[in-house]
Amino acid sequence: MTDLVIDASVAVKWVVPEPDTPAALALRRRYRLVAPNLLVLECANVFWKKVRRHELTVEEALISAEAIAQAGIELSALPKAEAVTRLSLELDHPAYDCAYIALALERQCQFATADRRLIEAIRRSVRRDLDQTVVLFTELVQQGD
Repeated sequence: MTDLVIDASVAVKWVVPEPDTPAALALRRRYRLVAPNLLVLECANVFWKKVRRHELTVEEALISAEAIAQAGIELSALPKAEAVTRLSLELDHPAYDCAYIALALERQCQFATADRRLIEAIRRSVRRDLDQTVVLFTELVQQGD
């Protein structure tokens, strides 16, 4: 099975129903999923926001957090700070997201995200090598169909 780095924008879809939840779930069957341990905090932050907006109850948020923890994602140490900082500066994009890219580059695998802002930042950048590394997760699922 091939490694695939994912971020919170994909993982949250497994536990919070959204229109593209089936595509996010399909990745679990096709890949060995990997993420920096930052994923746990980012998911927790998403659940907190959803509780504040009354999209989830406190109990639903806690159950969702536990489901993510039990999802079988290989959590990795954060990539080197220099690599993350370099990507963040080159893409003019938050370092949190660039940690996922750095991990994918380190692992020599793709990074699937639902973050269209990140995809656009890569398309605007001069880093053509990232076009194949960072992909919109729904496109990965369509390729496999």
